[in-house]
Amino acid sequence: MIDDVTWVLTDGKAGTRNGALGLAAAVGLPVIDKHTHSRLPWRWLPPQLWLPGVLGVGAGGDPLAPPWPRLLVSAGERSVGPALAIKKLSGGKTCCVHIQHPRVDPAKFDLVTASAHDRLTGPNVRTTLGALHHVTGKKLETETRKFEAQFAHLPRPLVAVLIGGANRVYRFDRATAERLADGLAKICEEAGCGLLITASRRTGAANEALLRERLKGMHAEIWDGTGENPYFAFLGLADAIIVTSDSANMVSEACYTGKPVHVFHLPGGDGTKFDRFHQSLREAGITRPFKGRLEDWQYEALDERAALAAEIQALLNK
Repeated sequence: MIDDVTWVLTDGKAGTRNGALGLAAAVGLPVIDKHTHSRLPWRWLPPQLWLPGVLGVGAGGDPLAPPWPRLLVSAGERSVGPALAIKKLSGGKTCCVHIQHPRVDPAKFDLVTASAHDRLTGPNVRTTLGALHHVTGKKLETETRKFEAQFAHLPRPLVAVLIGGANRVYRFDRATAERLADGLAKICEEAGCGLLITASRRTGAANEALLRERLKGMHAEIWDGTGENPYFAFLGLADAIIVTSDSANMVSEACYTGKPVHVFHLPGGDGTKFDRFHQSLREAGITRPFKGRLEDWQYEALDERAALAAEIQALLNK
């Protein structure tokens, strides 16, 4: 029995989950969000070593049982085994789409979509320039209306500053925070702009404190992490965006707006897939490096979901 819905299957990590939810919503079927948590020994095994038809569901994950969905959108390596098991258990009636490199033969899925920097190829592989996400025009409009009065005192141009932090590839030390703070202070002084700044847990308390001190007395609002998150409002309100290089998701969400996106490059990343990602966006004329000044340019807003959704709908209608 097949239910006319879409299951989104991920390990629950925000970036992975949001991309899958965004693509699923674009297809148009009702969406059920499911979190997979595999039991031992499957949790320890790479996808290529899972036995066919084994769901491997463990405590802490959502139940995976019939009726199977008409469409399954999985994302991330941990969802590969359960996704392929559902395809087998449904007798091939569930259309399975995977986001990111599955680390198995892509032909096992009906469709695989991966960022170009993953260098994955195959007849049923579709590459995207950016990372998939769940930002929509409606969401930006709604959030902008909600917060616009709160930030109406800031001068234009208004610049959203999206700050991540250190990860496996990039470093974000004091010297880097000072370089960013100096660049932001410079555009405030020279362009007379207002700043809408949001940081992450990876930014670090010391770095955030440094930014607050350096920008004291300037037209800068730094979200303190309390109350409702204004992230989407910042994207909607901004005339331009500055985003750190450590998050492909944040960069891609910024590029969805069609506004000038300046990338502040953190130390590290040379020769990695992040490096290839940023190079692709620069060569496409979408982003430019942040060098302590605001630039203005035009590009077609980056939204790759519609084309993927149309192809998935065609698969469902076969």
